[in-house]
Amino acid sequence: MTVQHAKPFRKNTIPIQVAFDRRELSDILSIYGRMVAAGEWRDYGISCLSELAVFSVFRRTAENPLYRIEKRPKLRKKQGQYSVVGIDGQILKRGHNLRSVLRVLERKLIRAVD
Repeated sequence: MTVQHAKPFRKNTIPIQVAFDRRELSDILSIYGRMVAAGEWRDYGISCLSELAVFSVFRRTAENPLYRIEKRPKLRKKQGQYSVVGIDGQILKRGHNLRSVLRVLERKLIRAVD
């Protein structure tokens, strides 16, 4: 009889390509839909790279992105893996919870009514 030893499962491995999962995309597309309905945003792009995943938001297709929603799994134990980056490269909000990070964009939706 041959005894085979099982290889230990490694939980903390980072995949070759980082991507948003279904729940994350649902949260992002929820705020995206509200901003499109308000006339603020018109287009988006998704990039899945080896170290980060990026959801870019555009006012017009040919412009630079207004905001980038980034997911960096390597930072999940430090500053948080989610961040919202402005057009000038400044990090507007960073954290461990995507919904709390996206709140910085919801503030842009609230306006005073004349």
